[in-house]
Amino acid sequence: MTGYVTVDGALAFVEDHRVPDDPTAPAVLCLHTAGQSGVQWRHVTPGLVAAGYRVVVPDLPGHGRSEPAPDGPVDDLGAYAAWLLALADATGLDRFAVAGCSIGGKIALDLAVRASDRLTAVVAMAADAWTGGRPSTRGLRRELVDVAAPSRSDRTELGTLAVLGRATEPERARLIAAMHRREDPVVSNSDLIGWASHDLREQLPRITCPLHLVVGADDLWLDVDRVRWASSRIPGARCTVLDGVGHYPMEEMPGFAALLDGWLRELTAGTEAA
Repeated sequence: MTGYVTVDGALAFVEDHRVPDDPTAPAVLCLHTAGQSGVQWRHVTPGLVAAGYRVVVPDLPGHGRSEPAPDGPVDDLGAYAAWLLALADATGLDRFAVAGCSIGGKIALDLAVRASDRLTAVVAMAADAWTGGRPSTRGLRRELVDVAAPSRSDRTELGTLAVLGRATEPERARLIAAMHRREDPVVSNSDLIGWASHDLREQLPRITCPLHLVVGADDLWLDVDRVRWASSRIPGARCTVLDGVGHYPMEEMPGFAALLDGWLRELTAGTEAA
């Protein structure tokens, strides 16, 4: 079922992995990080399907194999959340779980605010409700002028290595960083503007779906206390700090599919009959 669907007037590339002979399999929508694509979930998807999930992995507008957003690069994570709800309608997702990382984690929180009634569970990784305006949106907008410089690719690779956890095997770390070099710098900078300006602090108590915030202890992008605070503001939410892990748990941790499966099962236990 992998291919293109039309969302908001542009073609979006979506991996849609179905469980053979089980049209009622629970669905999980997996969201990538800034500037990246659904390829980040390539090692996780097979395990989730084997565990009995329908796994839907989109490339956000302007990322991976999706066409650009009609109005240009997106710098508002709320716009991505609205786009994903339209994509869910286009792919027949009525009730579903969401797992996202970095901007994907923040978008997952935004979806929980907008559409808790549609979500069976949310796992928001490497995300909080408000970063305190870090990094500087002014600096990011200024950098858009020269992001095509060759050094940008090197900065992306070295920056990725810097935010990986100490438990990440060196060979895996080099592969993650090499994959991250592929991103479009204009798109990724716009994503980071969205990251720095996205503020859900006042809206967190509105979330009613089961939710789990996850942060790596070695994540230089996040303040663990801010993540814990966000968890405390969401009724019934859980928070896990992963020792030795950085900003990309699903890429850094071997066997991550089993861990995510466990979190999703814990979140949905006792709610499926509701």
